This record gives sequence, structure tokens and C-alpha cells, in this order.
Amino acid sequence: MKKALVSLITLLVASFLIAIPFSAAAQNREKFVISARAGGINAVTGRAALRAHGSGDWQQLTSQEDLETGDVVSTGFDGRIEMLLNPGSYLRMGENSEMELTDNSLENLNINLVRGTAIVEVTGADDTELLINITTPHTRLAIVRRGLYRVNVVPGDATELIVRKGRVMLERSHTKVKGGDKVVFSDNSFSVAKLKKSDKKRDDLELWSKGRAETLAHVNSRLSGRDVLTLMASYRSSWWQSNFGGRNGFWLYDSGGGCYTFFPFSYGWGSPYGTSYGNSLYGVIYGISGPSSSGWSLGGSSGGTGSGTGSGGGNGSGAGASNNVPRSPAIPMSEPVRSRDTVPMAPPRRVDMP
Repeated sequence: MKKALVSLITLLVASFLIAIPFSAAAQNREKFVISARAGGINAVTGRAALRAHGSGDWQQLTSQEDLETGDVVSTGFDGRIEMLLNPGSYLRMGENSEMELTDNSLENLNINLVRGTAIVEVTGADDTELLINITTPHTRLAIVRRGLYRVNVVPGDATELIVRKGRVMLERSHTKVKGGDKVVFSDNSFSVAKLKKSDKKRDDLELWSKGRAETLAHVNSRLSGRDVLTLMASYRSSWWQSNFGGRNGFWLYDSGGGCYTFFPFSYGWGSPYGTSYGNSLYGVIYGISGPSSSGWSLGGSSGGTGSGTGSGGGNGSGAGASNNVPRSPAIPMSEPVRSRDTVPMAPPRRVDMP
């Protein structure tokens, strides 16, 4: 049954591609597609700098960068950055922080947080399995489920892991850490406890991260079926047919917001902050525009996440008939070319620096 479903979806995608002219493919590829590797910088505020692998010079970090393995990013006293991980996951680093992207492959993704604070938002369905490795001076851990995570590193002191939602596996002990837990690591030991009231307070970085999550989900809701079909037209049908499986979705660029958002291949994806990614490739194929208060709306895929007729011309009534539509497989994407800003600069100044 599953093989028959994959074959059906493959045939439908191929039919869409055959029906679309390919003349605009080359000029739209970079606009719509981002690398199947991690490391795309999606937002930068305040002071942030990049030291490329093999270079001793720091340069200004911009939202046009694609980090490579071995690149180091540092933020100043007012700096924040958002980096794309595997499709559907984001790392947001706060001020006075530093990290190295030690492996940007999705199969062995690893971030080394040297100092400071990072929040990881992992969207997806409840049963989505993934692997995001994070290393600090005191531990190595793996995020394996949809959720919301915060890592605080105090150089020479300790590492704090706060799991608001989700699941983490600790490498050395194979301990499973679930949502609502806090772990404190020192050089040779760690302790696990339930989150206290003080741990649940949201600081400025948390509020910024939540705001970014809401913005990106909103960007997804206003994507049109035409945008998606243009993306699909940028590849030969044989490429799509031979690359099913292994990915949960891909990144699409929104020129209005100046950022990439996640576009899942299947439906049912949501952010741990409570927002949903209502538009999906599966929805474009089957005319499902996304969840609403009355169920799944049927009609034009650009109708957004509203509960009635979408702006894209959908006339869905949300009758719930689509609840029987099976979940679809995922599609990997290829990569664009991004240029680096090569203006040298000093690393950002920390608050405690003279």
C-alpha cells in the first residue's frame, strides 16, 4: 500500500512538471531553493561576525551567508542570529555567544557551542525522528524529537540544558531527557531535575525566538501554489522521481519577508511554539491548504491557514474529508550558490571585554 502511494505521488508530481514550461527554471532556482545542508543564515540583528574555516580574519556576518563546515560565528553584546538546520529546524543564538559549525551535513549535523546561549526550535509531526548534535565544553547531546531546547554555556563553569518540549539523548550515559527537564553538566558529572518556575520565565532571546517562529509560520501560510509550481519547474521530472525519500521538506524563499521558510512535503507539521505550517507540497497536489478551526480546508493551496475561503481562490468548506489522506514521503533539495561578504572586521566585542 505504501509503495503504491509513493508511486501515485511520483506520478502526480511528474504530471505537474510536464505541464509546466521550464523557461524560467534557471533564474528562479536560487530564489526558491536552499542547500540540503545546514548552515544557511536566515536572520542577523546587531553585531555578528564570521570567521571562515582556514581563515584568521573576522568578517561581518550577513543573512546572505551559507556556513561551511569549520566556520565560526560570534555575536556581540546586542547580536542575534538565526541559522537553518535540517529542513524545519532553526538555531537562534543570543548575544555574547560563539559557535562553530563542525559538520553541516544533515546526516551528521553538529554544532559546537563554545560560549553563550542558543535556542533550537524543531518543527515537525509528533513522530518525526531526527538528529541534531550539539557539543559544548562539558557535554555532547543529540536532539532527536520535535521540540524546543535551550543550551547555556558558561566558559570554565558548566552547561545548562533546558528541554521545554521534546527529547534529548546524552551521548556518554545514553540518558534520555524529556520535556520539562533541566540538566546541568560540569566537567565529569551531570544532574537532572524538573524545570522550576524561574526556568520557565522568557527573556528577550526567548521572546525574539518565539516572534521569529510566528513570522516564519506566517510566511508559509501565504505561499501560493504558483510559487511552489515554479519551484517544481526548476527541476527535471526524472530528478524528482529519483530523489523521493530521506527529507521532510525544503526551504522556500519569501521575497517580501527576505527570508526562507520551511515548506513540508507532508501535512501536519507544526512549531513547538504552537503555530502550524499549513501549506505543504502534498497540499498543493491534493488541494489541501492547511489546518483551520473547522478542520482541513479544501481548495486553492494559496488560501493560507484561514478557516474559510483563502485568498488564493480556494473554496474549501473544511468538511474533514481529507483526514483520510495518507502521509506522504519527503523530498531532498539541491543547493544554491551564496556569496560571502569578504569585508574584514574584528570579532564583536563582548560586554565583559575592556
